[in-house]
Amino acid sequence: MSTVPAPAEPKMLVAEASRMWWVLLIGGIAWLGVAWIVLRMNVTSITTVGILIGFVFLYAAIAEFFVAGAMSGGWKVLHYIVAATFVIGAAWGFFEPIDTFFALASVLGLLLLIQGAFEITRAIVSRPENDLWWLSLISGVLLILLAFWVSSSDRVFNLANRAALILFWVGFMAIFRGFSLIAMAFAVRHAGKRLATP
Repeated sequence: MSTVPAPAEPKMLVAEASRMWWVLLIGGIAWLGVAWIVLRMNVTSITTVGILIGFVFLYAAIAEFFVAGAMSGGWKVLHYIVAATFVIGAAWGFFEPIDTFFALASVLGLLLLIQGAFEITRAIVSRPENDLWWLSLISGVLLILLAFWVSSSDRVFNLANRAALILFWVGFMAIFRGFSLIAMAFAVRHAGKRLATP
C-alpha cells in the first residue's frame, strides 16, 4: 500500500513563511504599543483621534493587500476592492481628521456590529485549522455587545463620551491585533520547525 506524497508547493509556502515569523512578532509588539498609546490619550483631541483612525485604516488596507495576494479568482478582486476602500478611508483620516471623527462617531454602532459579525464568522470557519479560534469568537461577541450598547445610547451620548468610546475601540482592536499577530508568529515558527524535522 503506497501513500501519496503531500504536494511540495504548500510545504514551500510554509517554509518561506516560517523564515519571516519575526516580522509578525514585531508587528504584534508594535500593535500593543499603539494600544498603550491610544488608551492613555486625552479624549479632547478630536484631530488626534481622526489621525489614529487613519492609521487603523492604513493597517487594514495593507493586511487586505497581503490577503488578496494569497487568493485567486473573484475573492482576489474583492479583497483588492476592500483594500482600496481602506486606503481612501486612511487618506481621509490623515487629511480631514475632524470630519473623519464625526463620520465615524455617527456610524460607530453599525461598524462595530459588522466587525463583530465578521470576527465570529472567521472564528467558526477557521476552527479546524486554528487552535486560537476562540480569541476571534470572544472578540466578535464583545464587539457586537459594544455595538448594541452604542446604538441604544446614541441619543444621550455627548461628544466627549463618543471620543472616549472611539479611543477604546481603536485601543481594543490594537490589543487584539497585537496578540493575534504574536500568536500567529509563534504558530508559523512552530510549523516551519515541524516541517524541517524529518
